[in-house]
Amino acid sequence: MMIPWSPKTVPDLNRPEAFLSPAEIVARDSAHTIEHTYVMFLNRPGVVMTLAESPLPSAVSAAPPQRDFGDAQHVFVLQRVQPALLGLMDGSVSTLAPIFATAGLTGRPIDAFFVGLASSVGAGISMGLAEALSDDGKVTGRGHPIFRGVITGAATVIGGMLHTLPFLLANLRTALHLAYIVVIFELLLIAYIRFRYMKTQLVKTIIQVIVGGAIVFAIGLWLGKLGAGV
Repeated sequence: MMIPWSPKTVPDLNRPEAFLSPAEIVARDSAHTIEHTYVMFLNRPGVVMTLAESPLPSAVSAAPPQRDFGDAQHVFVLQRVQPALLGLMDGSVSTLAPIFATAGLTGRPIDAFFVGLASSVGAGISMGLAEALSDDGKVTGRGHPIFRGVITGAATVIGGMLHTLPFLLANLRTALHLAYIVVIFELLLIAYIRFRYMKTQLVKTIIQVIVGGAIVFAIGLWLGKLGAGV
C-alpha cells in the first residue's frame, strides 16, 4: 500500500544529532555532500574537479574516458588496412618465384602468365580462408571474419596478378622488363602503406620489403635458369 506524500512523512534532518537515527545521519551527510559539491568542467573533456569545500576525500576525480578520434582510425587500420596489407604482401612476393622460374624455364610468356594466374588465385583463396578462420574478431576486435577474409583474398590476387599481366605480351624480354618495373612498384606501394598506416620508418620499411622481395625474385630467376640448363 502506497503512503501518500506529505511534509510530515519527510524527516527533519536538521534536528540535533542525538535525536537522529543512524540512517538519518547518513542521509543528512549525503545531502550535505551533494549540496556543497561543485563541479567544474575543464577545457580538456573528461576531467571533473570538485572544489576544496567538498567533503569528498579527493578533490579531483576522472570521468569515464571518452572515445577519442583516434579510435576510428585504429579500427580502420585493424579491420581494413591490415588484412589488405597482408594479402598484398603475400600476393606480391609469394608468386614471384614460380612466375619467373616458369618464364626462364620455358621461354614462353603465356606459360608464365597461367602459372602466375594459378598461383595468384590459389594464394588468394588460401590467404582468405586463413584470415577468416584464424580469428572470429570477438576477442581481438578485428572485425567480421568473412569480411576480413574477402579483403585479404582479393588483395592477394591483386598483388599476384599485377606482375603476371605483363606476360600476356608475346615478347619474353619485353614482358620480363615490364614485370620488373611492376614488381618494384608493388614493393614501394607496400612500403608506403606500412609507413602511412603502421607508422613504420620509411627508409626501414623500404629496405625490409625490397630485401624480402629481392630474395624471392632471385630464387625464381635462379631456379628458372637452373631448370633451363638441365
